[in-house]
Amino acid sequence: MRIKSAQAWWVQIPIETEQQHVSDFGRLRTFDAAILRLETEDGIVGWGEGKNAAGSAGHYGTLVHLLNHEFGPRIVGRDPADVSVIWEDLYNGVRAEKSAIAGHSMPDFARRGMSIAAISAVDIALWDILGKSESKPVWQLLGGRKADRMQAYASGGWADKDNIGKQLQSYIDKGGFRAVKMRVGAMDPSPNGSAERVLAARKALGPDVDIMVDSHGTFTVAGAKRFAYLCRDADLAWFEEPVTGDDKQGMAELRASTHIPIAAGESEATRFDFRDLATLRSADIFQPDPANCGGISEAMKIGTLASAFNLRLAPHLWAGAPCFFAGLQVCAASPAAFTVEFSLGANPMIHELSNAPVTVSDGMIAIPETPGIGLDMNEAAVRAYAIQG
Repeated sequence: MRIKSAQAWWVQIPIETEQQHVSDFGRLRTFDAAILRLETEDGIVGWGEGKNAAGSAGHYGTLVHLLNHEFGPRIVGRDPADVSVIWEDLYNGVRAEKSAIAGHSMPDFARRGMSIAAISAVDIALWDILGKSESKPVWQLLGGRKADRMQAYASGGWADKDNIGKQLQSYIDKGGFRAVKMRVGAMDPSPNGSAERVLAARKALGPDVDIMVDSHGTFTVAGAKRFAYLCRDADLAWFEEPVTGDDKQGMAELRASTHIPIAAGESEATRFDFRDLATLRSADIFQPDPANCGGISEAMKIGTLASAFNLRLAPHLWAGAPCFFAGLQVCAASPAAFTVEFSLGANPMIHELSNAPVTVSDGMIAIPETPGIGLDMNEAAVRAYAIQG
């Protein structure tokens, strides 16, 4: 089995005007991603996804170029079953052979950002091919699944303090969710303004619904401490990305000052970044994004780190369908995983690209049993929404 072709597209799917929301990233009018298609000589197709921005907050031309003109050509002719070897080859670049012999990483200078996003797309697609070639879901190749359904939480929450309770309740009504996440931070005028919205949400939902908050890394350490103190009676399930990922020491300082669990990692890449989060005691919950952290391979390693440090795993799955389905495989197979992020932000990238409905019932989502990552890709939609190839 050999890889015959690799093709990536910048896929941009419009969001209907009435369903658009405004956050610290501005108004999201489209959902964008780099979508990768790998095909083997015997006709097996694997799908992957790489990310370098949130929603429509960035451009994907460079990432798509990297996949089509650098990383793609380097894997054509390779055996897709060599998932780990290909990962290390792409990460270490021209020193890959020396690294393999020496037994330690010798990564290229550009070892983060676009490079890891491209590796992520390749890795997800390789696992998809491997599962399909063996007629097994990826979770089975990873060692098995711990459940056929997992708890999901509704991810959204941008409304003002007078409407946030109603907005979050609408999520609960749609899928029977018992946990919801709302946005805070730079989208509000102050930490106090964010706290007012959180307290309004708790009052509206009562004590039996878990509420998580996500500030997208936009508080200072002092501001995050103030916000956490103002929300001390809201019984928050976690405080996500309280400060920039560049300040892991500050995150550790915050974690030591509050009883609210700290979640982080969607902005981090590879096991090496998460090692630092663990050793600095910066977070309680790891949130690797499969399309940004290094793919399924790296997300599983990050889950092992979480388990070793008695932490938990909740992958960031605000993404397109390949990333979301890859995340389901990781959640099913990792002992540290405990919940699945489900976008309630009118994200068409999940639903338009999947031929099968992607739904939550009674707050639970089913783990796919079909081969590969479990995604029945709508290839016509990929081509219809591609703006660059």
